[in-house]
Amino acid sequence: MILEKLSILNYKNIAEATLELSPKINCLIGQNGVGKTNVLDAVYFLSFCRSASNPIDSQLIRHGQEFFMLEGQYSPQLLISCGLKRGQKKHFKRNKKEYRRLSEHIGLIPLVMVSPADTQLIEGGSEERRKLMDVVIMQKDREYLEALNRYNKALQQRNTLLKQEEEPDPELMEVWEEQMAGAGEIIFARRQQLVEAMKPLFQQFYERISGGREQVSLNYVSHCQRGPLLDIIRNDRWKDRAVGYSLHGIHRDDLEMLIDSHPMRREGSQGQLKTFVIALKLAQFHLLKSLSPGEQQPSAAVPILLLDDIFDKLDSSRVEQIVELVTADDFGQIFITDTNRDHLDQILSASSHDYKIFHVEDRDIFTIKE
Repeated sequence: MILEKLSILNYKNIAEATLELSPKINCLIGQNGVGKTNVLDAVYFLSFCRSASNPIDSQLIRHGQEFFMLEGQYSPQLLISCGLKRGQKKHFKRNKKEYRRLSEHIGLIPLVMVSPADTQLIEGGSEERRKLMDVVIMQKDREYLEALNRYNKALQQRNTLLKQEEEPDPELMEVWEEQMAGAGEIIFARRQQLVEAMKPLFQQFYERISGGREQVSLNYVSHCQRGPLLDIIRNDRWKDRAVGYSLHGIHRDDLEMLIDSHPMRREGSQGQLKTFVIALKLAQFHLLKSLSPGEQQPSAAVPILLLDDIFDKLDSSRVEQIVELVTADDFGQIFITDTNRDHLDQILSASSHDYKIFHVEDRDIFTIKE
């Protein structure tokens, strides 16, 4: 999938911008805080119907304005647009026809984003690591997204019953537990398959970037590994009743992240954490590329790759390896932001592909004529 033209109006701090894009490498240069990341976030929004950094859509509207609009012209022959007015719901359209459900759009434009915030995958709570798994699987598997929605609805309803002062209706409790277990088993199976496929790819990328200086690993941890999920949920219902929420289920799944057999969160340096995250995201990219949604043609299955300020805190040898990786023919369209023109010159000199450079300054975007 190639984004040929991006139009932005009143999105975050960007008043108005129209970018005619390269099918291969697009570089955005500028100081911190001028809006480089917001351009990438607009591209992300057009794939996922939401921002990568802010779940509240109304807060994405530029200060002092009443609406924002985004439009992406993709090849082949695909126009995606989104508009939001304050106090109203957002309207998301494909070739000028509005979606009935936003979930119908997820996976149409596969995308992987690497950003400084990704260190939360290691340093943050387990919710961040579940999101990593979910964002990969839901782009290629609509049944998974539907199961995730069913599970979350059943979990919410069960938690509501658990919080009641009076003893909850046991038949109603069983209904929600059965729905949780049915959807949860589907989610568990898909997550397990993902981690098994992602782990060797991730380890190969980490070894390449680090020069083999450390050994890393991923382990999937889930209550479903103990036995049938329905039995596990029912057996501890009395504990859940005592605390007022569900202690067991796939909403507690986690990814154990290790370096040299020790927790990465505790032992990893800043450079190692960043290398770990980049290797994870590159593995995610290659899985999405090889496992395209059924609706897509094989030629459209290559995800868009967004690289936001990824070179900070990395030594020169790791930067060199990343540059060699992302300029290879395996990758499709790439967006890169940086404050350092030297990094981008290094990437462009290592590549024979077409590219464009955009200079972002004072919250306006200008094309640099080479």
